[in-house]
Amino acid sequence: MRTLLLPLGAWSAAMGVALGAFGAHGLRSTLSPDLLSVYETAVRYQMYHSFGMMIAGLLLRTTIPGRPYQALRAGWLFALGIVLFSGSLYALALSGIQWLGFITPFGGLAWIAGWILLGLSFLLPPQPDR
Repeated sequence: MRTLLLPLGAWSAAMGVALGAFGAHGLRSTLSPDLLSVYETAVRYQMYHSFGMMIAGLLLRTTIPGRPYQALRAGWLFALGIVLFSGSLYALALSGIQWLGFITPFGGLAWIAGWILLGLSFLLPPQPDR
């Protein structure tokens, strides 16, 4: 599972670029300014956390064996946050269904936990492989 973080992060970033271009060129004339702003927020945060997944993946790949599993957990929390936060905002912007906004904070919480765990992975000493 740890080897998936790098390609998954890169694919998520590629998707973020494609979705951003779609929003800028295909949705500008169809979405209200408020919903377009929601869509742009989803793209921006997806990109940030795609990079976070790749940082976690690089940390796992380039450090000595047995690095704390916090980086692995952080990477997967970033992925979960992209699905919950950005996914709910994409759906809200494209459908206008307001209750989808209730899902968004759970993605934000996953990201906060992920950044905390990623920070811990830099502080904690290596642990033996399990």
